[in-house]
Amino acid sequence: MSELSEKFPEYSIMYKTLSKQIKELEKRKENSQESEIKKIELKIQRYQTELNKIKKRFPDGFFDE
Repeated sequence: MSELSEKFPEYSIMYKTLSKQIKELEKRKENSQESEIKKIELKIQRYQTELNKIKKRFPDGFFDE
């Protein structure tokens, strides 16, 4: 296993927070109007990009649920 990131606790917490936020946005998107859906999708994309950056800092499969 490769070494963990220097800021392991912070990244781990950030990953969990972003994951939770994405799930909440997905639920909110189901009950939203068209104009709101686009804004929500943009937020989800930004959060997903950050999750991918965090995943790259850790060994493969570290965050798999």
